[in-house]
Amino acid sequence: MQTPTNYKILVVDDDPDIVELLHYNLTREGYEVAQAENGKKAIEVAHTFKPNVILMDVMMPVLDGIAACRHIREENEFRQTHIIFLTARAEEFSEVAAFDAGADDFITKPIKPRALLSRLASYARRDAQQEEQEKVIEAGGLRIDRTSYTVFKGEQKITLPKKEFELLAFLAATPNKVFSREELLNSVWGSDVYVIARTVDVHIRKVREKIGEDNIKTIKGVGYKFNTD
Repeated sequence: MQTPTNYKILVVDDDPDIVELLHYNLTREGYEVAQAENGKKAIEVAHTFKPNVILMDVMMPVLDGIAACRHIREENEFRQTHIIFLTARAEEFSEVAAFDAGADDFITKPIKPRALLSRLASYARRDAQQEEQEKVIEAGGLRIDRTSYTVFKGEQKITLPKKEFELLAFLAATPNKVFSREELLNSVWGSDVYVIARTVDVHIRKVREKIGEDNIKTIKGVGYKFNTD
């Protein structure tokens, strides 16, 4: 089970005051912390540090957070890494852009340390719970392996970022049951993670692009289900 003493957080921000604030609060809580001042440096540090969570600003010099997130999500070794954006920009289009790039969460500044720590603890708990769940799901022509975070469609291996994988695995674990967007947000992202319902639509679209259109069905006005009919 993941605990703060073996849970790694990479803090990425060009504001030294924010980095210092986060470093102080995270280390005091027992997390192992590394830091980077821009997206380019974050990618370099991530390769050696192997973080469980990346807390990353959006607007940074050299390489911004959106571009860095896209680059990180292209690498298989970071499929299980949570990426949480920290930004002063709260417009919905910025939030959608962040999730489209592969982010798991979106926190607006000014940062409230206690709320952030609660959210991180929630991520650690869910990671621990997933370790104890059924390891392999076979449904709808897919083999979903929670241990290796891999999906196979026949002989084809499909790579999904962590949140896309978790969303697919959650739906496939109860095939043909319809879940509302709110239920999916609460179950996959957690009830204490404040993201918009549009987040589910973005992730469903990206999953469909990779596994095909047939497995996840939209129930108009209700939500989604994993289809085996």
